[in-house]
Order: sequence, then structure tokens, then C-alpha cells
Amino acid sequence: MRTLAIDTSSEACSVALFDGDVVIDSAHRVIGRGHAELLLPMIAALDGGGRADRIMVGCGPGSFTGLRVGIAAARGLGIGWGVPVTGFGSMGLVAAGAEPDGAARLVVIEGGHGQWFVQSFAGDGSARNDPASLPPETAIADDTAAVFGNRADVFVARRGYGTARDMLPNASHAMRVAPGQQGWLPQPVYGRAADAAIKLKQ
Repeated sequence: MRTLAIDTSSEACSVALFDGDVVIDSAHRVIGRGHAELLLPMIAALDGGGRADRIMVGCGPGSFTGLRVGIAAARGLGIGWGVPVTGFGSMGLVAAGAEPDGAARLVVIEGGHGQWFVQSFAGDGSARNDPASLPPETAIADDTAAVFGNRADVFVARRGYGTARDMLPNASHAMRVAPGQQGWLPQPVYGRAADAAIKLKQ
């Protein structure tokens, strides 16, 4: 069975094509913005045009716009190809990229508005809590030694101990995502309130 994995929750635009659990093609580009323009060409450039028997897509938390781009593309391709689409946790994807050494790991990624998304995972990649959007001074109270994510270096420096690995969600790790972090409905998990709110007149 071929699986297409997509993650656009961060400044990376990341796709991977699997045959079973084996990556047969992938692309991972750190672009900041522009996921909408780049994602479909990246998929089309994969082996066989990226055509797969199922699609997995990162649901966040992460960039509001990035999440919508990835999920919309996955849903559209699912309809066009007539294949199922499921979601996975983007922070769970980062945790899956860690070396499988059995140690707990903390994922810390940029959350916007001066906050970080933080989530703790057991050594098998299963979530120990829900993702939270926290100010740095609150986040560093977590004492997990191994820290991963694009704010890992800053986190460890501010806390004063531990090991850091700077990394973004990478679709090529999708088959290592823990069971509880996959099989989700393909819909966004934003992790915090919207940047803007509409006020309705009474």
C-alpha cells in the first residue's frame, strides 16, 4: 500500500511517499510562507505524481494558514483519487523524528505571539499530555531532559540544562507516529485562539 504524507504546519513544506513503511520519495523545504503555491508541485514531483492508496496529513497545532493549505490539499486529492484521508498530530510527527532510545522527549515549537507550543511524549512517542500554547517563562518549568523542535535550542538555553535538537515536522517520519497521534479526522488543531475575532452586534 502506498501512502502520501503531508505536513504544512510549520515554516517547512514537507511531503513523503511510502510503500508500506518504507519511504520511496520525499521532499522537505523550509520556506516560511508560500505553502499554497509550493505544495501541489512538490507532490506532483514525487514518484508516480505522488499517487497513493491513502493520504495522511498533519493537523497541527501550528500555522493557521499552513494547516488549512495542507488539509485542503489532502482532502481534495482524496476526493480526486478516491482514497481515504486521515490526520496526525504535527507535534507527534516531531516526536517521531527523535531517535527511538526509549527516553521521554519534549517538543517545543514556535506558537506565535511570543508563545511556544509545548507537548510531552513518552519514549514510545505516545503523548503524555495535550499540546499547550505557553509563554516561555511558563514552558521552561517542564523538566524533560531531551527537547526537540524549532525552539528547542532557546528552551534549553533559558532553562539551563538538557539536550536540544532543532527540527521541524518532517513527513518522512509519518510512519513512526505513535498510534494515538494518528488516525485523526483531517481537520485543523490550531492550539490557540485565532489572531482576529469578529464582533457581532446584538
